[in-house]
Amino acid sequence: MDVLDLSRWQFGITTVYHFFFVPITLGLVWFVAAFQTIWYVTGKEKYLKLTKFFGKLFLINFAMGVVTGIVQEFQFGMNWADYSRFVGDVFGAPLAMEGLLAFFMESVFLGLWIFGWDRLPKKIHLMTIWAAALGTLLSSYFILAANSWMQHPVGFEINPDTGRAVLNDIGAVLFQNTAVLAFFHTMSASFMVAGTGVAVVGAWFLIKNRQTDIFRPAIKAGAVVTLIAAAAVSLTGDMTSKVMVEQQPMKMAAAEALYETAQSAPFLVLTIGDVSGENATLILEVPGLLSFLSTGSFDGTVEGINDLQAQYEETYGLGNYVPYILELAHGSIMQEQDMV
Repeated sequence: MDVLDLSRWQFGITTVYHFFFVPITLGLVWFVAAFQTIWYVTGKEKYLKLTKFFGKLFLINFAMGVVTGIVQEFQFGMNWADYSRFVGDVFGAPLAMEGLLAFFMESVFLGLWIFGWDRLPKKIHLMTIWAAALGTLLSSYFILAANSWMQHPVGFEINPDTGRAVLNDIGAVLFQNTAVLAFFHTMSASFMVAGTGVAVVGAWFLIKNRQTDIFRPAIKAGAVVTLIAAAAVSLTGDMTSKVMVEQQPMKMAAAEALYETAQSAPFLVLTIGDVSGENATLILEVPGLLSFLSTGSFDGTVEGINDLQAQYEETYGLGNYVPYILELAHGSIMQEQDMV
């Protein structure tokens, strides 16, 4: 195993470990804010207890997310220094906004919320948790905008003197459809994860017959949010997949090991074999589902890996990235980013 493989493993493990804490954090803060709002309006003690109980779980996840996220951010410069030098002026913009605006916003207001019990007026204290929740929302959006730019680079040009990417349209970077759909899909998933967690914790207390009057409302709230969020995840996921096929057809083809262009392409649920696809044994597939996910029609045509690779080699040459990057910079094409 060489240094590149080790770097990929290190970055992948750090990213996955970081994301263990992200969805529960993004969704749980809204439950905490909602429970505290209900307590503020009704004065019922059980909602205050729910606020403090789930508030502690939220703070633990938030702290772990910060710690693992900082390591991940350093790895952009340590593991991928050439990438950071080449696109840092563009890719770094939304990350800087996340750090200087969103992260400090949620951190400051979380500090006020943590230490403001019995020190701030109830209304002001309630506002701090809602402000922190808004900060987490902004934080997730800026990060997803940066990630979406890596999937579909827009709003930049190549400086001919330095050979580096230069930002020329921050609006395109922040508000392209890739980023918007990724945000709604991620937030829907986060609410589903958080809702499931709240319901499960409440159910555990119910099974143990402990504080059932307190956690019964948590079960109801968690179940309702989970059902609504699950529907939103399906809808936004379908929209995201269709946009991805337009911009990165190779990604969909590679993800489903579709080597040859096919009409009514099946969705592979389980296969066993090598990555070449030649010796794979099909175990389970859903006919036409990949076409539906890609085109909206069960009879739609999905381009395969071999045809896409041949197109890229004919247009750009094997491994020749420069013409492709320059065309992207001038906006003449907005398609597949990852070429081999």
